[in-house]
Amino acid sequence: MKKDISKSLIMAPMPVLIIGTYDENGIPNAMNAAWGVQSDYEQITIFLGKHKTTDNLQINNGFTVAFATKETMIASDYFGMETGARINKIEKAGITATKSKHVNAPVFEEYPVTIECEIADMVEETDGYRLVGQVVNVIADEKVLDAKGNIDLGKMNILCYDSASHSYREIGNIVGQAFHAGLAIKNK
Repeated sequence: MKKDISKSLIMAPMPVLIIGTYDENGIPNAMNAAWGVQSDYEQITIFLGKHKTTDNLQINNGFTVAFATKETMIASDYFGMETGARINKIEKAGITATKSKHVNAPVFEEYPVTIECEIADMVEETDGYRLVGQVVNVIADEKVLDAKGNIDLGKMNILCYDSASHSYREIGNIVGQAFHAGLAIKNK
């Protein structure tokens, strides 16, 4: 039997994304964001409240998006607890930031997959911003690639945010092949 529980929306999975930007002095900053999606073949959309990151995006067109993993969970969570307006979060967390080769933003070496983006659109909304990033490049550690050179999410230990329990969950195993599993019904 189904039961009404509330009107609070639960969407899953919501990847834990680390947004990398530079401030006006070239100091790298990282922000934890869970409200992001792939919105086109080469675009992502992220919803952000007003933060140091959104200030940085007003002065720099480039940003990076790294996927948090089980191994980076502590630093990733910290990036959502502190503001870059008061402290150098990268330095305090002991994360290595290098300059992206493609956009004016930092790449965090401890994170295995990073999307390098330029701002396609940034719209101020009632309670924050809708940021649309045009993907310029994707970089990945070789250790998370399959034999064909594609990213293997099963090798990443990627985290998603569980908004119902306010916890992190690890994305798991392949359970079927898209556009193939349904053939059992289609071919009846």
